[in-house]
Amino acid sequence: MAPLLLVVTLLIAAVPPAQAAVEEAVFAGGCFWCLEHDLEQLPGVLDAVSGYSGGAQANPTYKQVSAGGTGHLEAVLVRFDADRISYPALLRSFWRNVDPLDGGGQFCDRGSSYQPAIFVRGARQDQQARASQAAAARELKRKPAELRVPVRPLQRFWPAESYHQNYAERNKAKYSYYRWSCGRDRRLDERWGKAARSGTPWRSP
Repeated sequence: MAPLLLVVTLLIAAVPPAQAAVEEAVFAGGCFWCLEHDLEQLPGVLDAVSGYSGGAQANPTYKQVSAGGTGHLEAVLVRFDADRISYPALLRSFWRNVDPLDGGGQFCDRGSSYQPAIFVRGARQDQQARASQAAAARELKRKPAELRVPVRPLQRFWPAESYHQNYAERNKAKYSYYRWSCGRDRRLDERWGKAARSGTPWRSP
């Protein structure tokens, strides 16, 4: 091998591979088992973690959050490769996984801890979240004020207990029965139409 070619080859080999543009998003959409499972299926999503956000109590437990009074919502932290899926695309998928007209919970799960919300970090996420809110209202032919999904600043996200993580994959029969009996998919089809849930999961084709 010629000396110059050898040097060039070695220099190319020494260049580290480009790092993924990893970003994070936090959503609340009722039962975190379902939201974690569905958003984790999207191409470009690296990981989804069930947890709690929105309240002031540190290290909340599932029992405390479910009982009410902590201010926390069941939420999901999504880590995603922004080069493969954008935050607006992730928002679009989130909207199709919730009933935005229901602020008292989601589907069969009622109470403050099951209320939907979008938690944002910084001005860019805030702007894009509010734009997605307006787009969802237009698509549903509703006034923006009718949507019961607030955009809130993210204070802190607390991961839930280990037995809640990847629940759908580890407890397939129980999860499938819960999801069916809760009427989640039926309501989503009624609210958004089946076409909105074809193609790539939770995104319009």
